[in-house]
Parts: sequence; C-alpha cells; structure tokens
Amino acid sequence: MDDSPKYRLLDAAGAAFAQLGFAGAAVRDICQAAGLNIASVNYYFGDKERLYAETVKYACEKSATKYPMPQWPEKTPAWNRLQDFITTFVNRLTDPENKPWQTQIIMREMAQPSSACLEWIRDYVQPLADTLKSILAELSNKPVVDDQLYCIGFSIVGQCLYYRQNRPIGEQLMGKERFSALTPQVIAQHICNFTGAALGLTPPLLSNPGKKVIHTRSRAIARERRL
Repeated sequence: MDDSPKYRLLDAAGAAFAQLGFAGAAVRDICQAAGLNIASVNYYFGDKERLYAETVKYACEKSATKYPMPQWPEKTPAWNRLQDFITTFVNRLTDPENKPWQTQIIMREMAQPSSACLEWIRDYVQPLADTLKSILAELSNKPVVDDQLYCIGFSIVGQCLYYRQNRPIGEQLMGKERFSALTPQVIAQHICNFTGAALGLTPPLLSNPGKKVIHTRSRAIARERRL
C-alpha cells in the first residue's frame, strides 16, 4: 500500500465520504484521520470537491492496476476474450485488499450521482463498456450500438457485482463458510458458464431431466389452450 501523504488522504477521505457523503464529511476530520494538516487537501487536490472526485476514481483504480485487462493477440476468439473479461472483472471486484469504503462510495454515487460520477464513468466505466460491447458485437454479428448488447452487458456486469455488493446477503443465505468457498475463480467460472449457456455458446447448466419437465409443462399448457 502507498503510504504517501496523498494516498493517506485518499484512504481517509474514502472512509469519510462513503459513510457521510460529500456534504457530511469534514475536511478537518479527513486530514486528522490521515495524520496531516488541513492545508494538505488544497496542496494535493485543490479543494474538497476535487478530493471527492479523485477518491471516487481511486476506489476502482487500485484493483484495476492490479488486474489489468489482457492485451489479446490479434484473432483471439471473442468467446475467449469474454471469459478473460469476466475473470478480470470478478478479480477486481473480489480483491481481498479492497476496503469496504471502496464499494460503499461507488454504490452511493450510483444511487445519488454527482459530478464525480460523470468522471468515473468516463475514465473507468466507459472503457470497460466499450471492450465488452465490442466482444458481444463480434459474438452476435450485431452493431455495437444495438440495445440488446447493452442489456446483455448489463446482465453480465450485474452477475459480477452481486458477489461484491451483496456478500452479506449471500453469507446469510448460504452460511459464511460456504459462501467463502466461492473463490474468485469459482465465481468467474460460474458466470462464464451461465453467460455462455444464455448465449448458446456452451451447454445448458440445468440437467436434461429439468429440461424435460419444462417441455412437459409447455405441452400441457398448449393442450389446455386447445381445449
């Protein structure tokens, strides 16, 4: 971890902003938590608003640096790239070095967007979205602006996010020990399998008996409609 004054400020600010929001967090308290004098915010960031914007971006950039997107060789199959994308994204979200405030401040921005949210989308979210859309467009032979690609992308990202932002719920439902056994590798593989099945790229996840039940029920409904 970088222990320089600038990054101590970002960590202290992240914890304060995540809990209290922009208006509720006091610069004096942030500086005190970082072990710095109050002038340090102006020195490193200019003002409180800039500190907040940089804190929102910092919430993501640490794990993004640790788990960069692969530089795929030319002609790498789109399905392989999609699996790499999902695995990398899951690793970023479930990085054990992530602090709780990193998720909390992003969730706060998603619920109550500020100008910092626009910067975060531009610098972090948009590049990821562009990468994912290009992969899905190649898989489907659809233009990258097709709304269905956005919906598929949202579904993929939503699966990944669940294991980070809803971890307490998962632990309650499954038990902490069982949920903890869902390592990033296990989670990423499941999401890849689920997504591949939904896109018709891999076998269905459900067993054949389950499919027969569905088909039998469908035939029963069809018979009822004919009567």
